[in-house]
Amino acid sequence: METTLAIIKPDAYKDGNSGKIIDRIISEGFVIKEMKQIHMTKKIAEGFYEVHIDRPFYDELTDFMSSGNCVVLSLERDNAVSKWREVIGATNPEEASDGTIRALYGKNTGNNAVHGSDSPDNGIIESDYFFSEGN
Repeated sequence: METTLAIIKPDAYKDGNSGKIIDRIISEGFVIKEMKQIHMTKKIAEGFYEVHIDRPFYDELTDFMSSGNCVVLSLERDNAVSKWREVIGATNPEEASDGTIRALYGKNTGNNAVHGSDSPDNGIIESDYFFSEGN
């Protein structure tokens, strides 16, 4: 079994799509190991996205992720990372395949409904960021 982190971002949460996305996660064969609703602080968002600190979108991204409630989920299944990335679709919802989560619920590249880990190693690191002791 492989682990990946999913985040239902503030835009999808605010639009009332969390339940639909969670239903989709389950219907795609993922096991939800852990799940919680949070309102990320700016500090938590900055720590999570630290890998992008030198990118021009870093401040906008961390502001957005700390702008409202979201749901973080640690998911498990065979090939969890690649399967989740297939289910969520391209980063830009306009380029995402029909029926993917981002095509259905995303608005633009910045407000694209969900996050998914980009590698098995990062799936574990990112899940631990939100679900280790004290978090």
